[in-house]
Amino acid sequence: MMVFKPGDAITVSAGSTGARLMLLGGETLNGPRYISWNFVASSRERLEAAKEAWIQGDFEHGRFRLPVGDELEFIPFPGQVKSS
Repeated sequence: MMVFKPGDAITVSAGSTGARLMLLGGETLNGPRYISWNFVASSRERLEAAKEAWIQGDFEHGRFRLPVGDELEFIPFPGQVKSS
């Protein structure tokens, strides 16, 4: 993730196979942010809840829904022992 200030000049280019880019804009978020691996939250409690939901791995009914076809490869939370 990158954060640019107003007026920053940026250049974006892609390799021969192209790329997907998502830009988000808006005011700076107020309050603290907590980060762990791929999760960012406004409280430690929400961060822990997201981590636990990912570790539980109920991607069909749980908090996280995976894109179609993305269920073929699971990336475990760092330090998580993959269940069989």
